[in-house]
Amino acid sequence: MSDIIQLLPDSVANQIAAGEVVQRPASAVKELVENAIDAGADKIQLIIKDAGKSLIQVIDNGCGMSLTDARMSFERHATSKIKRAEDLFAIRTMGFRGEAMASIAAIAQVELKTRRHEDELGTQIFIEASDVLKQEACSANAGTSISVKNLFYNIPARRNFLKSNPVEMRHIIDEFQRVALAHPEVFFTLHHDGQEVYHLPATTLKQRVIHLFGNNYNQRLVPVEEDTTIINLRGFVGKPEFARKTRGEQFFFVNNRFIRDAYLNHAVLTAFEELLPDDTYPLYVLFIDIDPSKIDINVHPTKTEIKYQDEKAIYAIVRSAVKRSLGRYNITPSLDFDQENSIEHLITPKPFEQIVAPVIAFNADFNPFTDKKTERELPFLRDTGERHSKAIPQNWDTLYEISKKDAALQQEMPAGKTIAVDDQEITKSSDRQFFQVHNRFILSQIKSGFMLISQQAAHERILYERFLQQLQNHSGVSQQSLFPQSLTLNSSDFELLKELLPDIRALGFDIREFGKNTVVVEGIPADLNNVGEHELLEHLLEGFKNNLAILKLDKRDNLARSLARNAAIKAGTKLSAEEMNRLTDQLFACQMPNLGLNGKPVITTFTLNELLERFEK
Repeated sequence: MSDIIQLLPDSVANQIAAGEVVQRPASAVKELVENAIDAGADKIQLIIKDAGKSLIQVIDNGCGMSLTDARMSFERHATSKIKRAEDLFAIRTMGFRGEAMASIAAIAQVELKTRRHEDELGTQIFIEASDVLKQEACSANAGTSISVKNLFYNIPARRNFLKSNPVEMRHIIDEFQRVALAHPEVFFTLHHDGQEVYHLPATTLKQRVIHLFGNNYNQRLVPVEEDTTIINLRGFVGKPEFARKTRGEQFFFVNNRFIRDAYLNHAVLTAFEELLPDDTYPLYVLFIDIDPSKIDINVHPTKTEIKYQDEKAIYAIVRSAVKRSLGRYNITPSLDFDQENSIEHLITPKPFEQIVAPVIAFNADFNPFTDKKTERELPFLRDTGERHSKAIPQNWDTLYEISKKDAALQQEMPAGKTIAVDDQEITKSSDRQFFQVHNRFILSQIKSGFMLISQQAAHERILYERFLQQLQNHSGVSQQSLFPQSLTLNSSDFELLKELLPDIRALGFDIREFGKNTVVVEGIPADLNNVGEHELLEHLLEGFKNNLAILKLDKRDNLARSLARNAAIKAGTKLSAEEMNRLTDQLFACQMPNLGLNGKPVITTFTLNELLERFEK
């Protein structure tokens, strides 16, 4: 029997290695930009076409490479970062394994131009699937320019598994943001399909955060700084009131390298105890500087996991430093001595002629014995009957569409429909009375006892099924805004919105792109006209990302779920008897009335026997 173990060719070995190092275009972006950082560049340009599938180009003004170095950079395990095994415990550069360039060259068409500052001529190399097609001297700017074209062109299966352009572009933006945050002293630009996405001048860390995520972050940041013999900690955390539903804006850096660490993340969340609402996550951008000999970064191919010698001490330092910074923010009052009502202004009296007598406004027709409360109406619970004929509704131009929907709903939900809850059959009757318990639950008597309905869960179920139907039929009705609102998003959310735009429009949103990372909201779903455009859209995107990370839902299902949760009435909202009746009607008309969006029951029942047992004990 002949020998069966063979040594793989370098091209095949590089393609196998590329499966770990280069998983998608964003992975190649990360490796190339980090190489530019290691080369000492203070100006880096990233040019992307077709979300990195057609072109990824990184141009830097770093040290450049000689002819020999340029050719060696594409060999496996060729690196300038380490020479001995001991060097692994003194690493402060981003790369060190020498696998990235060889892996990228194995699965793409690569063009490299590089020149050292002291040389007159540079070097140009063309590589395709690990084969060097051309190598020659050329005229080039000092530094390095590397172009990666047609990624995964020779591995069709891997290329077919890539997501849509907006999804892949979001991953590229995530990697770009991490490197840009870690190096605020470096000038960065990012262009996608000829449009400038980011223009980040060299600045301070706080300004870099603001440039990346928006000017409104200027008021959200709380500085954190702690120097110890174990680590030096610096950075920012977000104020508790600006916490979000997703973990997107959470960054840990160790020696300027982005890492993922659930243990240290728990330390930050513990510091925010009793300050955050449920299921929300704070912003933080924290940098840990530590002796490289006390950590091991050679744990994972992506180098985003680190082992520490004394992780418990680091946990305690991070937790106490964040907690102390939050304490200073909450306790220290802000004083503005330029305000008009300063102490000096209060002590010094005004001249008599400047004193203005107070004016009191009153209603001469007020009668305390009449009850003229303004009726409050909730989304999707409106009554469009004769009772409102004397008043013109706020969104009168959509009244006809809403009336048609309500009429269809009443036909779907005849009195007498029966659903099964807790192994009992409940029938919706036309003369049932409802009571609200703690502004959270709707109580109603049934034949065998009584039932309790969670008003928030019920409304979420109603909206969810309605939005799903609108997405399938493209039947959402839009309420046009009198004054269109512009909304500026960060680049990642903007790419996500572009991906979701067709389905968002099907729900009734009237949105168009307007310049860099900005959209104009000209209309929102007619039934949600009492919700602010900014708040509604931002919460919709946050809920979508949160569901995507946890539940892995279908895109339309995710959208319907996210919008339903944000638009539904909340626990603690007082309902009138008519509103409770209409909510119950619509719930009984649902396909799955007893299943909440969180997987828990919407309705629970208590039998008369259960009540009697409690009183007869």
